[in-house]
Amino acid sequence: MSKKFEITNDTKVVRHKPLARVSHWFLVISFFMTMFTGVAFFFPDFAWLTEILGTPQIARAVHPFTGIVMFIAFIIMAFLYWHHNIPEKNDIRWAKGIVEVLKGNEHKVADNGKYNLGQKLLFWTLILAMFTLLATGIIMWRQFFSHYFSIPVLRIAILLHSTSAFLLFTGILVHIYMAFWVKGSIRGMVEGWVTVRWAKKHHPRWYREEVLPELEKKVAEQNSK
Repeated sequence: MSKKFEITNDTKVVRHKPLARVSHWFLVISFFMTMFTGVAFFFPDFAWLTEILGTPQIARAVHPFTGIVMFIAFIIMAFLYWHHNIPEKNDIRWAKGIVEVLKGNEHKVADNGKYNLGQKLLFWTLILAMFTLLATGIIMWRQFFSHYFSIPVLRIAILLHSTSAFLLFTGILVHIYMAFWVKGSIRGMVEGWVTVRWAKKHHPRWYREEVLPELEKKVAEQNSK
């Protein structure tokens, strides 16, 4: 006789499905490869970073392609999660209670869905940065496209590219910090699951509206057998 399924605080629930996790880690790998080579090009003191790929010439050739992989991986994730990142009225509570959020008492001031306002702002910031990096990167791509554009256009592209890269880098650093700060978040992206306790605390509305109905359905199916 199979063990009866019960909902407890330690019950595992799906946070990120396989496609999202694979895309995320492709994004991580390509981001760091693109970032290291990009920083080396803009700041001579970091030129030694190009040696990670062998030579500066190889790094310069690889940089645009890792950038494209990064863009594709991000767009797949954006397609999967954009509807969870639409700003809503409830997000104002999160912003007003930002002090409590930083203290780790997010559940006391906001009724978050799958993502909170901070995560939504990061999402749309990355959307802006990614599309700007892609467009300006194509203009700057010396091997294939840069000769089609005038010097002033190239200079503007370089300025926008570096500004967007800084925006992306800052956003990703904040994201990494928050992933370590909120215990259980990294496991959600590595293994795909979080506990009911985690969901209730950090994203209570997501738990009530999406997770709990699925768990109750599973309980009903188990009990009917």
